[in-house]
Amino acid sequence: MTAGTRFALWGENEDRYEERLWALCEEAENLFAEPPAPVRRRYELRGFTAETELPAALGFLVLTPLQDRGGTPAREWYLEDARVLATRPGGASRTHVTIEAVRSDHQPPHPAGAPLAAGFSLSDHQDRILGHFRELAEVLPVEEPPPHSVRLLGCTLHGPLREVLEGRDERPLGYRRLDALDARGEVLAPAGNPHVVDCRPSSRTPDRYDLTVHMEPQPPVVAEIWPLWSEGRPAVPSLWARFDGEGRARWLDPALEHRDGPDRPAGSTHHLDGRHVTDVEGFFCALGEAVNGPGGYFGRCLNGVADALGGGFGATRPFTLVWHDHEVARRCLGPQPLTGRPATFHELLGFLREEGVEVVLA
Repeated sequence: MTAGTRFALWGENEDRYEERLWALCEEAENLFAEPPAPVRRRYELRGFTAETELPAALGFLVLTPLQDRGGTPAREWYLEDARVLATRPGGASRTHVTIEAVRSDHQPPHPAGAPLAAGFSLSDHQDRILGHFRELAEVLPVEEPPPHSVRLLGCTLHGPLREVLEGRDERPLGYRRLDALDARGEVLAPAGNPHVVDCRPSSRTPDRYDLTVHMEPQPPVVAEIWPLWSEGRPAVPSLWARFDGEGRARWLDPALEHRDGPDRPAGSTHHLDGRHVTDVEGFFCALGEAVNGPGGYFGRCLNGVADALGGGFGATRPFTLVWHDHEVARRCLGPQPLTGRPATFHELLGFLREEGVEVVLA
């Protein structure tokens, strides 16, 4: 249960081009749960021609349909944690490569080709072309896991959702977003993208409804994070330090929602408390607080930091960052033999300096 946390369900308006409030809900039941293990699938890249030797561990892959023989790119499609299982001859200097991977979320089951598709290009997380192939086939498709059900209790319905659920409108419901709310009724953090599958009168409150939705659960650590933001941005620094890497990454959800205030002028100095920067997620939490104070946000990945440096997030380049207790990160963020690994201490330093941030190690 989420006692003390209310939720807002958002969707499209009647004309389906603007967002509006669909429901206010008093609680969510079964929202927090360990996510199921990612479904590993097997694919065969048929008619593969390599541009470089394929490693056994491929990591993150980008598949791009080629719309014409000139190689014009179309919509990309993604696989994660990919590994090569086998290869076999494919004729005419080509091979068929069998891989196992996790299909990235929020994309169609198969890459969208074009009528004039001439195959696909295959690249890695660094945009290096690994090769080209003619056709992608899923080998022995696996059964999809059952959806996770959440009950939104004590909901007051608004707009199109009320019309549809009370039978006065038969159109399908489209866009949906669920937000957790703080004690003031402001958005605390995003909670997911639910699909409404059932509605019945609330057993608790007259004139309200209980909704059953299918959505991805929130990790249990989120139930520990949200109460720390229930009254708005926390006033105590480094509350994120108690959490592991996943918790620190989730800490940045409410931090992003609560960013405010004008940019400090260029040339300012900010102090980063490095005592708890034992992983890259901790670096982003500490950087946000260095620039914007407790609960501050200044990006959750290197691309996000680069965007923040352009303005609108509390500071603009150039500025000076004094990194206190930097030896903690130097020890903990070393090279790791992983494909798509987190950034190392030296890579973070190089990135900041390239982006116009003067880093002083203290």
